[in-house]
Amino acid sequence: MIDPSLFYKFLTERGTNFFTGVPDSLLKSFCACASDMGNHITAVNEGAAVALAAGYHLATGKIPLVYMQNSGIGNAVNPLLSLADGDVYRIPMILLAGWRGEPGVKDEPQHLKQGKATCALFEAMGIPYKILSDSIDGARVQIDECFDHIKKDNTPVALIARKDTFAPYASKASDARRESEMSREEAIGHIVSSSAPSEIFVSTTGMASRELYELRERERTGHERDFLTVGSMGHALSLALAVALQKPALRVNCIDGDGAALMHLGGMAAVGALSPANLRHIVLNNGAHDSVGGQPTVARQIDLAGVARSCGYAGVYSVKTAEELRRILSLTAESCGDVRDGGAIGADAGKAAGAVFIEVFVRKGNRSGLGRPKSTPIENKEAFMRFIADGRKV
Repeated sequence: MIDPSLFYKFLTERGTNFFTGVPDSLLKSFCACASDMGNHITAVNEGAAVALAAGYHLATGKIPLVYMQNSGIGNAVNPLLSLADGDVYRIPMILLAGWRGEPGVKDEPQHLKQGKATCALFEAMGIPYKILSDSIDGARVQIDECFDHIKKDNTPVALIARKDTFAPYASKASDARRESEMSREEAIGHIVSSSAPSEIFVSTTGMASRELYELRERERTGHERDFLTVGSMGHALSLALAVALQKPALRVNCIDGDGAALMHLGGMAAVGALSPANLRHIVLNNGAHDSVGGQPTVARQIDLAGVARSCGYAGVYSVKTAEELRRILSLTAESCGDVRDGGAIGADAGKAAGAVFIEVFVRKGNRSGLGRPKSTPIENKEAFMRFIADGRKV
């Protein structure tokens, strides 16, 4: 394994001292080290990270490093090809990608295709890449080769990191974020217990979907009401929006994370503009990328509820306690797509007639032993489609 501090040292010795990207579980030790050292920005998505790196190079002439999970390569393709590429502005940078779904290595189903396509994607973009050595001497040689390429071509180059390439690293940074009353799993429990049997759920990637699945397992209530968006981080809301528009007689709950919401924040603008009365967007905000190492997001530094209000959500709430959450869930159950009397309750009933946003402040972390879905993504999809095809009403 590579000591992240030494890897960082070799990069800075060659002049790279700006680091940005979206955290990945395979890179969490290096991400923590880079964050401790400073001159580091956690980007909202991988495309933004490439743009940040390009801006840094334009301002300094130095070589930045962009890190990402390989699933984020898709977000980075546009700026890599239309901004940094040798046929456009020729902006050099080192890309460090965690190789989830590496062929022959057991991983979750949402990573398998991405793992097979990782090297081919870099080849298609014309970006030279190396599989990062797990020895510090080998890695140092590869870093030198990256800089040799940049000196010659002045274009991006990539390093692909396998599982367990980096040794563990203990972050020196203290977590000053205010602790919350509820865990994420407790909040999901309150949300589900407050729902009607006909309500459906679209949950975001990572721990939230795993916790929703386990909740259904414990309560033996079945999984057909839930679409677990185990991949495509940041897109659960747009998926939920389309379902809500096509199934106005069903109440749709999108259980989102703060990192996912920030990744594609424009989805909230679409919800606000279309404002289906049967959609509740519930963001569980722990200020962290909890599923990949707990690295901080900016969600505790901005006003997400204010963003939702500006986007045009009909009802906007921010809660910190279980009591507040249950009260708001009860209140919005009447306003969010209540079709029992043939249509949504209007504003004259004192309720919001349109999409609802609920921000729930929760703690970082998850309980030990948290399981993973036993059903395949296709089984989940088919059960969910059968359920909503029945035309069940609130």
